[in-house]
Amino acid sequence: MSTKDKGTTNCTVPELVSGSFLAALLLSIVGLGVVRAADKSGSPLDNLPPHIRQLTHFGQRADWSHDGKRILFIEKTFGDVYEVEVATGIIRPVTHHYFHEGYTRALYLTNGDILLSGSRTFDAEDPWPSRGATAELWVLDKSLKKKPVPLGTFCSEGPAVSRTKMRIAWTIDHENYPDKLPEHVSQIWVGDIRYEDGVPRLVNRKMVLDTRRIPFYCDLETQNFRPPDEKEIIFSCYGYHGGEVMGLDLETGRVRNYSRGLMSYEEPEGIFPDGMYTTVERVPDAPDAFEGQPKLDIWKLKLDRRLGPRERPTWQRLTYFSEYPGWRATNPVVSDDGRYMAFQLARADEAAGMGHGIFIYDFGKAPKGQQ
Repeated sequence: MSTKDKGTTNCTVPELVSGSFLAALLLSIVGLGVVRAADKSGSPLDNLPPHIRQLTHFGQRADWSHDGKRILFIEKTFGDVYEVEVATGIIRPVTHHYFHEGYTRALYLTNGDILLSGSRTFDAEDPWPSRGATAELWVLDKSLKKKPVPLGTFCSEGPAVSRTKMRIAWTIDHENYPDKLPEHVSQIWVGDIRYEDGVPRLVNRKMVLDTRRIPFYCDLETQNFRPPDEKEIIFSCYGYHGGEVMGLDLETGRVRNYSRGLMSYEEPEGIFPDGMYTTVERVPDAPDAFEGQPKLDIWKLKLDRRLGPRERPTWQRLTYFSEYPGWRATNPVVSDDGRYMAFQLARADEAAGMGHGIFIYDFGKAPKGQQ
């Protein structure tokens, strides 16, 4: 989730999917069928359902290893990176062997190395520029015997990592490059990581989306390459109707709105291995999830390219942590076999992305309608 303030900008019209794009948006809010449950006392930990278990008692921003046996996570925002063994709960540090200023993201690359996002500087009196403006991408060798190597680019919020090749996508904006990008402009880039004499380098860099191509205000954040062919990037469009789940076709440049909300907040965070569904941080009835303490939980959205202009997307609610006032479930990520989801417990009064423990959601044990 982004922490940036939202603004307005003049944009040009992009190439969108056929059909009445606006009509679909206007109709999407009708008949969402959201059932509100009464607030419960205590915390979600007091009554976890059988298909959800707590894996760690601290940490945030989980990422599955390709074999599903381990999970990377951040200790805290601007903290160290750790890895936990799913079967045993054994935790080992990943970034203790050198000094650093803290990290905001850690993701497995296909070769087992780790993509990090973190700044070279940190000021406890003014910490947030280190999360957005000055955060850089780095590659940490899986041997955990070397310092990470910078890739030579800033990154606004989270990058996306291919699960099949050494390719990444990331977002940059005015905060990262004030001399190159105007205010309220952000871009999505893709590139490949290539090793030269054992040193990782970011090559084949290409800008694939600029918000000036979009006819409405949209603050971008890359989220996932869509499997199985990875020819589409699923991204967050902040500030447009609260927040929307969108896709960028890398071959045609077309942009699709998959969530089509009007008075809601929807942010994709994880994706299923068949590419048919994504998990989403969602507030169905709040246009701005950054104000107050909205009832945010994790939902499952069908990424349907065939959805007609008068059809609504298919939603399934997966977690109910926000029924406990002051709490929510956030930052989901799906294992490569699609059997499990890792996510975090979060407090509603804290900055987006902060978490208080990693949890495992077993789709095979989940009740009907939550699988």
